[in-house]
Amino acid sequence: MILAGDVGGTKTTLAIFDPQHEELRVPVIEQSYPSREFGSLEAILDRFIAEHEPSIQRAGFGIAGPVVNRHVETPNLPWKVTIQALSDRLGIPGDRIGMANDLVANAMGVEALRPEDVRTVHPGVQTDQGNSALLSAGTGCGMAMVIHHDDRVTPVATEGGHVDFAPRNALEIGLLEHMRKRFGRVSYERVLSGPGLHNIYGYLRDTGFAPEPDWLAAEIANGDPGAAISKAALDRSSDLAAQTLEMFVSIYGAMAGNLALMTLATRGVYIGGGIAPKILRKLEEGSFIEAFRQKGRFTPMMERIPVHVILDAKAALYGAARVAVSL
Repeated sequence: MILAGDVGGTKTTLAIFDPQHEELRVPVIEQSYPSREFGSLEAILDRFIAEHEPSIQRAGFGIAGPVVNRHVETPNLPWKVTIQALSDRLGIPGDRIGMANDLVANAMGVEALRPEDVRTVHPGVQTDQGNSALLSAGTGCGMAMVIHHDDRVTPVATEGGHVDFAPRNALEIGLLEHMRKRFGRVSYERVLSGPGLHNIYGYLRDTGFAPEPDWLAAEIANGDPGAAISKAALDRSSDLAAQTLEMFVSIYGAMAGNLALMTLATRGVYIGGGIAPKILRKLEEGSFIEAFRQKGRFTPMMERIPVHVILDAKAALYGAARVAVSL
């Protein structure tokens, strides 16, 4: 059996897959754990093994962080993960354990998706030439490029979410200045993520764009700020929340376009992560794709690049199973 792990800053999902099932889509066992309630990935593995007693021959993990020399320090969790530590916990040799950046796993999982698992928000012009790319906003912001050569598909990890945030207009320049006072350096992850949505909201609130409703302030204080802001924006119950989401979506589209240019992703850009499916209606309204396309002299090329939103939350888990199989 194959153990697959999708290890994120908010939750970690572990699953057992039967390698005889060619598509590796239907787990035999699946369990999610809140990542921050555990001191390490090994502690989650201990819990999973005690609860399910699985028989494991190979393992693959997609981890939100840079994987270097079979080791990763997660930027949104105080964890250090090594192949040796995983081998000790799982009782299998290290050469039967694979570890990849979560966006690489997500990109590998795209191969398992069905047409209904993806929503095309910009059809562009379908082609089998060039590369593709993946941009994912959730707890953090991840990016990957995918190189296509003949019949081979090679995902390439990046830490593009941590590049400098580049504002495009006066409102976004104000956002940068506002966030620099708090963080010093401002990366895209500070803006394009669940916490980033809250950061934009705080900027618009503090600069007096619109009053903050007491009920929304209470929901933000007592729950998930990003979810509360998104809900209030989508149902138009708060002008402040609506403008926050509008700004977030525009920046999201602009960065997706940047990634397409950097990777020459003429095959298409995939939008992953937990946020996009929840705000799909907003992504389809137009400002996302407008920001994606507006690249000056390269606007005609951008209009030909398809953009797809991944709806299946298990794409990275499917990819982690494929990391194990690739060994």
